[in-house]
Amino acid sequence: MTFDAIALHVPTILLPGPAVDLKRWAVIACDQYTSDEEYWQKVASEVGEAPSTLNLIYPEVFLEEADSAGRIEAINSAMRRCLDDGTLQPQAPGFLLIDRQTEAVASRKGLIAALDLEAYDYNEGAASLIRATEGTILDRLPPRVRVRRHAAIELPHIMVLIDDPQQTVIEPLFATAGDPTYDTELMLGGGHLRGWHIGTSKLVNQVASALQRLADPKTFSKRYDVDDKPVVLYAMGDGNHSFATAKAVWEELKANAADKTAIMDHPARYALVELVNVHDPGLEFEAIHRVLFDVEPDALLDALQADSTAAGSPLRVIRCADQVELAARSTMESGAERHLIPFVDAKSCGLLVVEQPAFHLAVATLQHLLDTYLARQRGPRIDYIHGEETVTRLGSAPRRIGFYLPSISKHDLFKTIILDGALPRKTFSMGEADEKRFYLECRRIVR
Repeated sequence: MTFDAIALHVPTILLPGPAVDLKRWAVIACDQYTSDEEYWQKVASEVGEAPSTLNLIYPEVFLEEADSAGRIEAINSAMRRCLDDGTLQPQAPGFLLIDRQTEAVASRKGLIAALDLEAYDYNEGAASLIRATEGTILDRLPPRVRVRRHAAIELPHIMVLIDDPQQTVIEPLFATAGDPTYDTELMLGGGHLRGWHIGTSKLVNQVASALQRLADPKTFSKRYDVDDKPVVLYAMGDGNHSFATAKAVWEELKANAADKTAIMDHPARYALVELVNVHDPGLEFEAIHRVLFDVEPDALLDALQADSTAAGSPLRVIRCADQVELAARSTMESGAERHLIPFVDAKSCGLLVVEQPAFHLAVATLQHLLDTYLARQRGPRIDYIHGEETVTRLGSAPRRIGFYLPSISKHDLFKTIILDGALPRKTFSMGEADEKRFYLECRRIVR
């Protein structure tokens, strides 16, 4: 069943059979701990020989390995085995209501559903019903496309936001929840996860009706005080590039289809996601920081200073002896017409002070400067890091530098997207690394 006007599809979800140990089955999103191979070694040790989504995903920490084609083939083979041997079992068509507990929050509520990729466009300036919240890095799509192109199933780590201040879509479903369909601890500090199947016609239509009310053009215009702006019902939270990958593969399938009508019923037209209300008390926005590797920090800082100053935004580099001095200087230098960007390297810590910045957000100022620098270099690479402690640990090693960035308010997200378009890439994260989605639910994407 599909509700075309709101791009909502009622999926047939696949869940592990009763013999599967869910704690070892569920692993964290593949785009976490991308510079921490030790974490993924711990995951492998936890899993052992048990059935696990670890065998169905490509952790991005390994994307640069020599035999990527071999790993992808192994992933595709493991997917087919899970379908053939009963490891994964289809549920009745419906949604899954979920409740996630982490060390940081007692409850974060979500709804597993499928969205129509026909209603999504990740290109700059797009005005689609499903909207990208940050710039899509096209260079990051090809390896993900290679994984999905011949995959038999999809596993979502995508979290899509809805702006539902009256809590009309997800939250009322908990009043009808009985015994959970699954209930499991998650490995390595991931917390706890419970899920309930939502499949009756009454509840499915209740969800669709609530989303339709949010998407009503008159309601939308009044809520955001805008005229003649296309409706945004869904805003990408986490997993922007995974959703863009699903879109790219779907466009390939359409382009190569002999029957252009029949292909529109293909299961790959839809992507499984977790819908989350941006007003959920358990949802917090965290900053995404930057760490550069294989770089001489002083040379980098000199280059950033020269580039920014030449562009009309004078930049000062202030070195500090320790974090106490850094905090004091940050207070002293704060002002409305400047951006403050703390950093750490093997020598010490410090602060970038950018006067009269050309961009509204500090993350945009820094990303523009780093992009300009990296375009001229061979060798240095950048990674996007969750958690200040990880930035400090990684950035303070030799030939590295880490930059700390502030978080944005989740309550400003939808209006910012409506008025200003997509944010700079990797502007925010929904929680720390351990709060990200763990793979558990799957959906078949081949006929």
